[in-house]
Amino acid sequence: MQVGGGRKAYDDINITPMLDLAYVLLVIFILMATASVQGIKVDLPKASSAKSLVQPKTIALTVNDQGQVFMDAFPVTLPDLETRLRNAKASNPDVPIVLKGDTTTQYGKVMEVLDLCRRLDLSKVGLVTGKPGA
Repeated sequence: MQVGGGRKAYDDINITPMLDLAYVLLVIFILMATASVQGIKVDLPKASSAKSLVQPKTIALTVNDQGQVFMDAFPVTLPDLETRLRNAKASNPDVPIVLKGDTTTQYGKVMEVLDLCRRLDLSKVGLVTGKPGA
């Protein structure tokens, strides 16, 4: 008579759960890498030297090729932008702003946004450019 019911020792390793975990982690890393890209895609003009103004609470303003203005990737009108910038200045008087303008956008629209920043006495305004050859 055999004790244990005739079962043999379990000597194979089941790697299916480990592969499932690896695939899930791969998908999470891919999603996080693509989600970290922020803002509106514009064709930036090139400059040979540029100083970075990126700080944790930087406001990104974008003027696309149709002349639409975006604040942190959300479309805004100029009066709405003025209200939002006033609120941002009230919470942080030295709030840094970066302005991205498409190379084909009208110069006047970018100047309207810069003039609004000047009227609100926002002094930390930088223009975003691309690197030459990029």
